[in-house]
Amino acid sequence: MGNKIIDCIALTIVIIGAVNWGLIGFFGFDLVAFVFGNMSWISRIIYAIVGILGLYLISFYMRLSTRSAE
Repeated sequence: MGNKIIDCIALTIVIIGAVNWGLIGFFGFDLVAFVFGNMSWISRIIYAIVGILGLYLISFYMRLSTRSAE
């Protein structure tokens, strides 16, 4: 049960990060930098958290693929 909550939080944060990347790609607008400052310490922490959670979701994907194979 605890992993399910962590998975949902991780997925939500990574989706928000993906939307930010979409804004950067389509419009050249970095929402994180706009809200927290360009490469301020808090922006760097946010970018790092999104990156770490993206790596965590690789294991989430592997768990899903092993469940569907059973």
